[in-house]
Amino acid sequence: MPVEAALRAARVRYGPLEALHGVDLAFPSAAVTVLLGRNGAGRTSALHALAGVVPLSGGQVLWRGRDIGGLSVHRRVRRGLALVPAERGVFGSLTVAENLAIGGPGRSEVLDLFPELAALLLRRAGSLSGGQRQLVAIGRALAARPGLLLLDEPERGLAPAVAARLHAHLLAGAADGRTVVLTAQSLPRTLAGAAAVHVLHRGEVVFSGEPGEPLPERLTITR
Repeated sequence: MPVEAALRAARVRYGPLEALHGVDLAFPSAAVTVLLGRNGAGRTSALHALAGVVPLSGGQVLWRGRDIGGLSVHRRVRRGLALVPAERGVFGSLTVAENLAIGGPGRSEVLDLFPELAALLLRRAGSLSGGQRQLVAIGRALAARPGLLLLDEPERGLAPAVAARLHAHLLAGAADGRTVVLTAQSLPRTLAGAAAVHVLHRGEVVFSGEPGEPLPERLTITR
């Protein structure tokens, strides 16, 4: 399977602490990849390294075979990357409609996916509940129609039915050519169609395989 993006011997440091210890991760093209692990495992650091939010202290970030370590976050976004962080993913002073407009031309598609947002368009994003803000953050990223979509625990705050709807959309988007990388603490049944699963533990990759394979550390398919 062709590889869209990869981390090669990637190291990330926060001051004296190293969050990624020379990890190798490959993310197949036009597929969903899930990064599993507990808090502090390095999942978020891996996403942030791909997006350029944090610099590597060693190794490489590859996108479509090219080392993009020198590209800023904005240049990666212009090339088709979108990141949905676990927190602070919206512009709180802007309305929901304004947040979606910043994302790009796909607002109508977002409202079809998340009709819950239609009644919130004129409200400021900062006044919303955590789950509503999460929908806005995901919607803004989807509105940009990215080729590489990174989501950090996107189900946080979402009702199970909404999370399942999102997962189905991500799998369908991958079938249409989009590459998706998302993090989770356990693997939902609604993402059993993902192409690859990587498990991180204390900054190292302890498992790489497919969703149907036995996972270490009791990280099993749930929901």
